[in-house]
Amino acid sequence: MFILYIYFTAIDFVISRSGEDPQNILRIFSEMKLEKFNLMIIDNLFDGVYFVDTERRITYWNKAAESITGYRAEEIIGQYCQSNILNHIDSDGRALCMLGCPLFATIIDGRQRADQVFLQHKEGHRIPVQINILPIIEDAVIVGAVEIFRISSFEINENRIIKKPLEAPLNDDFTTNTNREKTESYLTYRLHELKSFQRKFCVILLSIDDISKLSNAYGPDIGKKLLDRVYKSISYNIRPYDFFSYFHNEEFIGVFEIKKNYEATLLAEKIRILVAGSDIHHELGNLSATASLGVTAARENDTVGTIIQRAGSLLRQSKQKDNNSISSDA
Repeated sequence: MFILYIYFTAIDFVISRSGEDPQNILRIFSEMKLEKFNLMIIDNLFDGVYFVDTERRITYWNKAAESITGYRAEEIIGQYCQSNILNHIDSDGRALCMLGCPLFATIIDGRQRADQVFLQHKEGHRIPVQINILPIIEDAVIVGAVEIFRISSFEINENRIIKKPLEAPLNDDFTTNTNREKTESYLTYRLHELKSFQRKFCVILLSIDDISKLSNAYGPDIGKKLLDRVYKSISYNIRPYDFFSYFHNEEFIGVFEIKKNYEATLLAEKIRILVAGSDIHHELGNLSATASLGVTAARENDTVGTIIQRAGSLLRQSKQKDNNSISSDA
């Protein structure tokens, strides 16, 4: 099935770019070695593609896979996917390589599978991807599997995933007020939408747990890198019309549209999982952190000040509990 897909994709690809007569293209295509031509086409697809054998050893890694994950082919080929290089997790934070690898299942039963997961970029942040897995069959025997993946979209209530084009990254100087001013401006707009059109939203304040201890132990650059990983993980997984920004010290703030108040807590739980699943590479091993969150649903009598104050009070409640917790009034 996969070879047929590539075969017809290859023909369309060449015809669309060459301006040649289709019959002439078909003649040229028939004269080429199909396997070599297939790999040339796969290497130029926008989707990431990789092959594994029956032991889940990676045997092929295309250019889009390099672009999406940050890993070059020479770093990946020969590695085993169960070594958790990409470290796929589902929306509940479960490690799929350990708790039900879809690639392994397809190698066993030959069934095609599709799912939406979060892979880990080489730099440590999480990227949402839609995966499609097919068996590789030769002479009626399964000899491996192929995974095709692309960055996809995220709707928190429908468990879909969206890539939001990143705006400005974290300010180089965390003491500047640029992000706070941007946040307050956006909140003013959302409060107007709430009062005029009843478009509900929530505010989530997020604080990285024990980041000062990590910075003291491993140096100030580690703390900044971790903040950047968290920012990227969440920014890649929100809708285009929502807002997420660095706010103050080790805190971030998110403003998210909701339909029902309880959705705010569900959203915070998914963000908590994303933070816990983000890490940075260090010579002593991968470093990760957890987050405490304060969650509040906006009210029509709110001002920018009252809603931030309420979210901050809830965040302080979370920080007084154990790490990695949520306090919500929604």
